[in-house]
Amino acid sequence: MINISVLVSGGGTNLQAVIDNIESGELSGARIVQVISSKEGVFALERAAKAGIQGKVAKDTKRLLDQLAAEKTDLIVLAGYMKVLEPAVIQAYRRRILNIHPSLIPKYCGKGFYGKRVHQAVLDGGETVSGATVHFVDEGVDTGEIILQRQVPVEPGDTADTLAARVLETEHVILSEGIKKVMAQLPEKGGL
Repeated sequence: MINISVLVSGGGTNLQAVIDNIESGELSGARIVQVISSKEGVFALERAAKAGIQGKVAKDTKRLLDQLAAEKTDLIVLAGYMKVLEPAVIQAYRRRILNIHPSLIPKYCGKGFYGKRVHQAVLDGGETVSGATVHFVDEGVDTGEIILQRQVPVEPGDTADTLAARVLETEHVILSEGIKKVMAQLPEKGGL
């Protein structure tokens, strides 16, 4: 069984998609051992509680590392986590931290590209496609190796909100696909 810690900062719709995929058997061999938020009072913690998963808050790196170790974390999934992880976390869990980003990296990513800002930038750039990317987390911002991407068309008349909604549907699908792909490569599963 692969122990997953999910890091969140907001509503947790990607977290819910992963919970649903574990419960349905789509992500067999995985379990979420904890949900860790960067701040108090986010709805993602309520989602975790409703699913019987312990929710915690970690506002500093030492606390985060302690919580990850305490639950014997094999894989970290950033699902709307709005903080940049410190190098100590990256080094402790190299190639075991995944992030979902709402664009086709290397476009519209990096510092300042989050939430609706990404989708507005796509529209302002005159793009005909956008999408979502699952990637490994490294010391940069959205610079880690790409695991999986999926395109989403930009429709005539799209707003940042309508495009965001369609990209989010794709995020819900490919995040679990990316987790499954990485799980198969973990030493615990006989991979690299």
